[in-house]
Amino acid sequence: MAAYIIARIEVTNLEAYKEYAAKTPALAESFGGKFLVKAGAYEQVEGGGPDRHVVIEMPDMATARAFYNSPEYQEILPIALENSIRDLVIVEGA
Repeated sequence: MAAYIIARIEVTNLEAYKEYAAKTPALAESFGGKFLVKAGAYEQVEGGGPDRHVVIEMPDMATARAFYNSPEYQEILPIALENSIRDLVIVEGA
């Protein structure tokens, strides 16, 4: 069953964050992932939140966790953590 990595992000240093953003698509694809949403236009209809949204479809929960915990992702993760405020979840699809 597909799983989704969903991130809500407020970028605090766009220039530094660009390195992370440039590297994640190919890495996700190497795990069978597909970006469904990557910081596109949005309309806030309830509540409040950051201005960047990302949704990555992964084959399953185990693969999503393997992507997140991979040495390659863990190597670039500090770039994201140092240059943004974000929350990220892995959600199993219906």
